[in-house]
Amino acid sequence: MTNSLDGIRILDLSRILAAPTATQLLADLGAEVIKVERPGAGDDTRSWAPPHVTRTDGTETDLSGYFLSANRGKQSIAVDFTTPEGAEIIRALVKHCDIVVENYKPGDLARRGLDYDDLAALRPGLIWCSVTGFGRHGADADRAGYDFIVQAMGGIMSLTGDPDGPPMKVGVGIADVMCGMYAATGILAALHHRDRTGEGQRVDVALYDAQLAWLINGATNMLVSGNAPRRLGNRHPNIAPYQTIATGDGVLALACGNDAQFAKLVAVLGAPGLADDPRFATNRARVEHVDALEDALLPLFARDTATAWEARLTEAGVPAGPVRSVAEVLADPDTVARGMLTTLPAEDGLPPIRLLGNPLQMSATPVRAPRRPPFLDEHRDDILRRFGPA
Repeated sequence: MTNSLDGIRILDLSRILAAPTATQLLADLGAEVIKVERPGAGDDTRSWAPPHVTRTDGTETDLSGYFLSANRGKQSIAVDFTTPEGAEIIRALVKHCDIVVENYKPGDLARRGLDYDDLAALRPGLIWCSVTGFGRHGADADRAGYDFIVQAMGGIMSLTGDPDGPPMKVGVGIADVMCGMYAATGILAALHHRDRTGEGQRVDVALYDAQLAWLINGATNMLVSGNAPRRLGNRHPNIAPYQTIATGDGVLALACGNDAQFAKLVAVLGAPGLADDPRFATNRARVEHVDALEDALLPLFARDTATAWEARLTEAGVPAGPVRSVAEVLADPDTVARGMLTTLPAEDGLPPIRLLGNPLQMSATPVRAPRRPPFLDEHRDDILRRFGPA
């Protein structure tokens, strides 16, 4: 079987997480990705550790756990393109690439003659994706983009955390990851346009814009009502009961999405009359009386364990599930069965390396088998032999 992006080559001038997430996804789909890194240091995330992968002889590599998360399937070359020699290597490489992805501050590459307008002239049909913190234009265009800052400035921290607690970030760099997803989508749309017309284009994606986009109903509820959303902990602003709930021995996630499911829930709990209570008979009523609803449900759930309730509710068609740790998730047989955990074989003095998989399941063009993220400058000789300056 072929991969979806076989024959597509990407020059990856990005680092950290947002844009590398996009290029990793495209590598999974079959694109050849040439990652350009700073000589001596490489991508910032190589040093965001511990942990690092350690060779079997005990020596530490430059493959940090963080770097592994966004750079599988890529090749690495170290280039200082602030020098004339390095800039010439970039120009030579771009002549053989379909896509360039970069996340430098606006103007940084243009000052070196390496921006879209400069390099598109060398490669007809070039697709160029710029990932910035706050966009290429606007009052904050010169600000660097960091996931934590964008989560704060983009509103998601105001919605995350306990109602009486402080604003809270999401536990991973979700603003970066979602920005990378938008970037990959834009690149694929641009490829389709180029296939039809031969015309390349510039794709401009900002962490801040992407963060606003995935506020989803948190923002549109306010646009409709004029009321600012607030932190609800694990409750949902529009659905009830849709939250974590304490049981006799632990916490259960409960997601009643409609009135029929609520009727099944209270039947399983042995209190079918709650479905006829005017405070709880409809989803709207339950949202308006959510505190009273929780007061009514908690004593019922306290009578048995989270595992027991999950089994009964699932059998009855009521969505419920355990709140699991990362360790529990990685140990779940279904994680492996679905291809979401893979082990790369030992090589080059390295032990087997475990990586997350790609969630896309494609029948005709499956994602490429995971390949080890590269050491810094690992593929220099091969890249220059094939694509370097004459």
